[in-house]
Amino acid sequence: MQKTGMTLENVKEVYSGFEGRLWELIMGEQIHIGGYASSKALGDIAGWKTGDEVVDLCSALGAGMHFLARTYGVKAFGVDATPHMVDESKRRLAAAGFGHCEAKLGDVTAIPYPDGRFDGVWGEDAWCYVEDKAKLISEAARVLRPGGKIAFTDWLVGPAGMDEASAQRICSVMKFPDMLCLKGYTSLLEKSGFRVLEASDHTPDFADHIQNYLGQLAGQRHFDAMQILGWNYDVFSFLGAEFGFMLSKARAGNFGRGRFVAVKER
Repeated sequence: MQKTGMTLENVKEVYSGFEGRLWELIMGEQIHIGGYASSKALGDIAGWKTGDEVVDLCSALGAGMHFLARTYGVKAFGVDATPHMVDESKRRLAAAGFGHCEAKLGDVTAIPYPDGRFDGVWGEDAWCYVEDKAKLISEAARVLRPGGKIAFTDWLVGPAGMDEASAQRICSVMKFPDMLCLKGYTSLLEKSGFRVLEASDHTPDFADHIQNYLGQLAGQRHFDAMQILGWNYDVFSFLGAEFGFMLSKARAGNFGRGRFVAVKER
């Protein structure tokens, strides 16, 4: 698909403002599809073990670092480009007893760590915001030790494909510069020296979660959402319509989510 013109600055605005708070309202601190169950499935496939050093790229509120450290005993690090998210993640990690986890402000296409620093790279539903995904994957390879693994999920063009107008509409609302498909990420991983262990489609599950979020906004979370939106029903109606559109595309297999695990071979 063609680039939308959305940049890192647009993403920073989202996660420093009401949209970020709205996402956390309906998705929780783990701002990704499926929450803990999704993280556990991904982490188990990656096979993290105590003492591994794993960096979460686009680490947001620090929930990924918290999860990795608590569940697998890894030494968790994080990189995010939004100052508010980095500051908030440090505060939350310290409050949870994981203040030793290191959160850095930085660009994931220029990761602020040396070559071969980590045993693992982690990401959950966040790389759709990155403008240069090829550079992101090559940087992930750079900071991994030989034999290290990359494990991530992301929002994608679904297995049925998507017309350009629909892709532009979704990306513009979500502030994505573009979206890849399953094969697109697989190709980038292979070009950066990874051997792909898993590249799987999770579009049906993705659609069910979008339905859940719509239900929350219309029901239990309606009052909370309206407070975040300053009681602006025009914005609420717009978001409801756009989520409805995304749901229809997910149900049709046009808009979805994938899971990837790969090992660095060179």
